[in-house]
Order: sequence, then C-alpha cells, then structure tokens
Amino acid sequence: MSDPQAPPRILVSNDDGFMADGLRALVEAMESLGEVWVAAPEAEQSASSHAISIHRPLRIREVRPRWFAVDGTPTDCSYIGVNHLLKDRRPALMVSGINHGPNLADDVTYSGTVAAAMEASLLGVPAIAFSLVSRGPFDFGPAARFARQLAAAALREPRPPNLLINVNVPGGEPKGYAVTRLGKHSYGYDVIEKEDPRGRKYYWIGGNEYQHEDIPGSDCNAALREGLVSVTPLHLDLTATELAMELARWTIEGFARVDAEGLTSRTPS
Repeated sequence: MSDPQAPPRILVSNDDGFMADGLRALVEAMESLGEVWVAAPEAEQSASSHAISIHRPLRIREVRPRWFAVDGTPTDCSYIGVNHLLKDRRPALMVSGINHGPNLADDVTYSGTVAAAMEASLLGVPAIAFSLVSRGPFDFGPAARFARQLAAAALREPRPPNLLINVNVPGGEPKGYAVTRLGKHSYGYDVIEKEDPRGRKYYWIGGNEYQHEDIPGSDCNAALREGLVSVTPLHLDLTATELAMELARWTIEGFARVDAEGLTSRTPS
C-alpha cells in the first residue's frame, strides 16, 4: 500500500533526448514539487509523433538515480515510465519538454513532446507538454518558471485523470498567459530532390516558409503575436459528431444503417 504522506511522483520526458537542456530545466523546475523521475529518449526523437515500439525490444539505461535513458520513442518512454519504472506507485503528474522549439497548432499531431504527454494521459496520468517558441538561442528560465507554477496548480486543483494540456511559452519574458485553442499554420510543402554520390535520388520533405492564420484565441496568436503563454487543453476523442450527423443522411446501397447509441439516433436537423 502506498504511503499517503509520500511526496507526489512526477514523471518527466521529452523528445530532444535525455541530455537536452530543456529537459534539465524542466526537471529542476519540478524538484520542489515532488519526487521526480525521468524516462527520456536515448537520442533525439523530434517529430516522431505517437510511434510506439512493438516490433523490437527496448533497452533502458540508468544514467543516475531516477533518471533513465530509453532507446525508443517519447511514447515508449511514457509507457515504460508509468507501467514499469513507477509501477509500484504511479505518478501523480507527467510533464514533457521543455521542447527546443514550438509545438503550436498542427504540430501536436507530429510532436514527440506532445505524444509523450498524450501517452501518459491515455494511461490515466494527468499530463502537460511544454515547448519554447524560439529558434535559439534558448533561454528556458521563463518557461521553467511557468512550468513549475502550472504543475503546482495541476497537483493542487481537482483534475481528471485524462488531463492533457499543451503549453507554448514565447521567447523572452511572457506578458501573461491565455487559455487557447489550437490554431492553424504551415511550414510550406517543399519536397527537395537531390542525388547521392552513387547517383541515387533522395528527398527532404518540409519547408521553412512559416506562416500562421490569424485566428483570435488561438495558440499561434497568443504565443507569436501577443507575447503570451498559450495553455491549450486537448482531448483524444477524435469523433467528429457533426460529421456523424451528416453521414447519417447518406445512403450506402446494399447496407442497412443502425443508429449508434447517442451519436446518430436523434433526428438530424
């Protein structure tokens, strides 16, 4: 039986690797709040999204007490941390980051930083992902201070076990924070074709022509235009309920449609 007087456990991960400066800053920010454990990738895993290693074994290396390098993805790290390293007493909170760069808008679908937090949330551990909206040099001080205060609030306030928050801190000293929605942006759609020394073609995808839409209340507007920390609550139910009602109007020849409980059983407007 766990000790009710024991300090809360906080699991920390990232996608920049176990030696990243942003990870170290986040760990230091959490140390006054509880018992900190680290499970982070052995090597950088940026843009690995929610990949999980089910076709190969994982190796775990203890770097120092309660600090582990995992030769897998950020999702692997969360899974290993919650279900193995901390299986005797699950973490009260999981935090991921501080990412070396932003994770705004559509980035959440690609980000390993967000995926690590997402996996913890799926496993029933409240989770927060932190990113620094900067291309360098990186000053993690303001982001770490905000991370500590938000984590303290998350530990103190009533919260659902599937809590998932994506945070982006602007470079420099933020003017405040705003609870935001996901915005919309693009890095361009370039595919660069080159040739290796043996005459074989290879390709780089993704461009550097960043632009974002002006959407009031979005994380992009807050962090990029207004100098605010964007705090965006996320959820993992991807069901498009309005589209379900539209699909209920379709006729699919040769098949009878059965109403799903509570989804399309009401009369479409």
